[in-house]
Amino acid sequence: MGLGTLQSPPPYSSVSSSPPSHQYPFNTILQIQIRQTPTVVHKGYAISRIRQFYMRKVKYTQSNFYDKLSTIIDEFPRLDDIHPFYGDLLHVLYNKDHYKLALGQINTARNLISKIAKDYVKLLKYGDSLYRCKSLKVAALGRMCTVIKRVGPSLAYLEQIRQHMARLPSIDPNTRTILICGYPNVGKSSFINKITRADVDVQPYAFTTKSLFVGHTDYKYLRYQVIDTPGILDRPFEDRNIIEMCSITALAHLRAAVLFFLDISGSCGYSIAQQAALFHSIKSLFMNKPLMVVCNKTDLQPIEGISEEDKKLVAGMKDEAMKTVIGQGGEPTDEAGALLTMSTLTEDGVIAVKNAACERLLNQRVELKMKSKKLSDCLNRFHVAMPKPRDQKERPACIPQAVLEARAKQAEADAEKQKRKLERDLENENGGAGVYSASLRKHYLLANEEWKEDVMPEILDGHNVYDFVDPDILERLEELEREEGLRQAEEGDDDFEMDGAELTPEEQAALAEIRKKKSLLIQQHRMKKSTAESRPTVPRKFDKDKEFTSKEWEDSYLLWDWIQLKLSIEPEVSQGVVSGRGHLNVAMALVMMQWM
Repeated sequence: MGLGTLQSPPPYSSVSSSPPSHQYPFNTILQIQIRQTPTVVHKGYAISRIRQFYMRKVKYTQSNFYDKLSTIIDEFPRLDDIHPFYGDLLHVLYNKDHYKLALGQINTARNLISKIAKDYVKLLKYGDSLYRCKSLKVAALGRMCTVIKRVGPSLAYLEQIRQHMARLPSIDPNTRTILICGYPNVGKSSFINKITRADVDVQPYAFTTKSLFVGHTDYKYLRYQVIDTPGILDRPFEDRNIIEMCSITALAHLRAAVLFFLDISGSCGYSIAQQAALFHSIKSLFMNKPLMVVCNKTDLQPIEGISEEDKKLVAGMKDEAMKTVIGQGGEPTDEAGALLTMSTLTEDGVIAVKNAACERLLNQRVELKMKSKKLSDCLNRFHVAMPKPRDQKERPACIPQAVLEARAKQAEADAEKQKRKLERDLENENGGAGVYSASLRKHYLLANEEWKEDVMPEILDGHNVYDFVDPDILERLEELEREEGLRQAEEGDDDFEMDGAELTPEEQAALAEIRKKKSLLIQQHRMKKSTAESRPTVPRKFDKDKEFTSKEWEDSYLLWDWIQLKLSIEPEVSQGVVSGRGHLNVAMALVMMQWM
C-alpha cells in the first residue's frame, strides 16, 4: 500500500471531433483527392490508361472517407467493453440506445461508401471513352457525398456527446476514493472545498451541483480521490432525473468510502426524518463499503440539542453504518468512526472526518488484498522457523562483537536524539502553531541571563544600533585612541621643521628664497602649459620659413620677461599669480599690477 496506483485516463479522453454533415469537409477531401492524384488526361491516351486514371481517383476518395469514419467509430468508447461505471454514466447522460444507433449508422455509411467504390470501379473497367469514365467518376463521388449527408444528424449528435465528454471529470474507478452523498444543500460541496483544492460552486439553494466533481487529498503520503455527487431526493427510482442518477451510478459502481451527510439543523429544507428515509432507501448501495454518517452544521444545532425522535433516527443510521464494513461479519465495529460531527463553517471536525474516512478505506483495501487468492499464493511460501528447546542448555544467537558495538553506538545516538528537543517538539507540546511562539534569543551567550529578553532598538539618534554592537567594543576603542595619538605625534614632528618660530633668521631667509624659486618654477610651468594649449597648429606648408612660429616665441619670451620683472618687484602679486590657473589668472594679475 506504500505505492500509489497509476491513474488510467478515462476511455473518452482521446475522442477526436466528428463535425456534422453541413460542416463535414467534403471540399477538403475532394481537394486532397485532386492534389494527391494525377490531374491531366487526354482522350488520345490509351483507354486502359484513362480507366486507371479515374479508378485511382474513386479509390483514393473512398479511402479518405473510410479513414475519417473509422477514426470516429474507433475512438468513441464501446459501452460493453469499458468499466461498468463509465458504461452506466454514459448511458445516464446520453442514452445508450441512441448512442449505439448513431455509431451503427456511421458504420453503415462506411460500408456503403466501400460498396459504392467497389461497384463503380467494376463499371470503370468497362468504360469505352474518356467521357463515360469521367461520368462514372462523378457519379461515384456524388453518391459518396450523399451517403455522408444522410448521416449528418448522427454526426451532429456524436459531436455534442464528444464536447460534453470532454468536460467530464477524470475519475479513476480503481484508485482510493471517498464518495460524498446526501440530500441537496447539506454541505457536501463545502466539505470537498475544505479538504481539496477543488473549487465547487456553493450556493444557498438546492441542486447547485449538477454533475460529479473530483478533488484530490493526501493522507499518510497516499493520494485519495474525493468525489462530490449531486443531491439525491427520496423518491422512486423511476422518478429520479439525470442529476440524481449520476450520484446513484457512482454509489453503485465505485469501491469507495461513503460519507452520508446529515444536516441536523434542518436549514437545508429537509428534516432529519426525511434524510433518514433516504438513507434507508439507498442503503443497499452501501454494502461492502466503509460507511460513515457525518452530522454537519453543528454550529447551528449541536447534536445534543436535537429531539429524542431524531436521536433515535440518527442512532439507527449509525447502527446500519457499523454493519456495512466488509470483513466484520455484521458485528458492530468502532462506534467512534461510524458517526461523526463537524461544521464546515467553523472547520470544526473537518480534518477528523477526512482522516477517519481515509483510515477506514485504507484498512478495508488492505483486508481485501490479504484475502485475495493472489496474495494467499505468496503468503504460503513464507515460513519463519523458530528453534524449539531440546534441553536446559542455553544456546544464544551468535552475533559478532562488531555488530554488538555498532548496536550500542546506535542506541546511544538514538538516546541523544531523544534527549534533545527541537522547536517542533516544543511547539507540539505547547499547543501547536499559532499558540506557541519560538524564542530566538534563548540560545544567546551573554554574561547575564536576564539580558536575553531585553528590548534593543534598531535605530537610535539616526544610527543603526547593530553597527555599533561588538562584544570587544572597549578594546576597539582603546586601539583607536592609541592610533589617534600616534597620528597626532607624527603630524607634530612634520610641522616642527616648517614652523617659522623655531627657525633662526638665516634659516627663515633661506626658506623664503626657496619658496620664491619654487613659486617661479611653478608659474613658468603653468605659463608654458597654457601657451602650448592656446597656440594654433600651423601646417608646414603655411609657414615653411618658420616666421610665424619664431615671432610668436619672441612675443611670448618678451611677455614672460616682463611678468618676471613685475613679479620680482611686487611679491604679493606673485603669490596670487602662482596660486591661479591658466591665462585668466595671469591676465587678472597683470591688470591688478597696472591698476596699482
